[in-house]
Amino acid sequence: MKGFALDPRLENDSVSIMVTGLCDLRLSRDARWPWLILVPRRAGITEIFELTPLDQVLLAFETELVAKALKEITGATKINVGALGNIVRQLHVHIIARFEGDANWPGPVWGFGRAEPYEDGKRDEFIAKLREALSS
Repeated sequence: MKGFALDPRLENDSVSIMVTGLCDLRLSRDARWPWLILVPRRAGITEIFELTPLDQVLLAFETELVAKALKEITGATKINVGALGNIVRQLHVHIIARFEGDANWPGPVWGFGRAEPYEDGKRDEFIAKLREALSS
């Protein structure tokens, strides 16, 4: 973790929920979709293949755990997982719950409309449910 610093855009657009073995698990501030972001706490990494083999396994494991918990607590139609990095180069994995009829179903979430902030109570309730699902 030496030298790790979170990209300012990720810092601004999301809130940390918890630190896992490898990643900072974050919640997007856009309430239109239950949208989580895993950021491996490694300096200078932009691609999955740049991680050590062990870190690649940890990232896959943590992605699966978070995706499963997100599906469990939301009942989503589909869980989208992606690591694009075209704008924010720091390696991060998006895990997004999608529902038929959501704000841009079945299109992508990126670049669609304007972000809508969470109400504090709803955000805190969602985070508590997620933490509980991840701890079981």
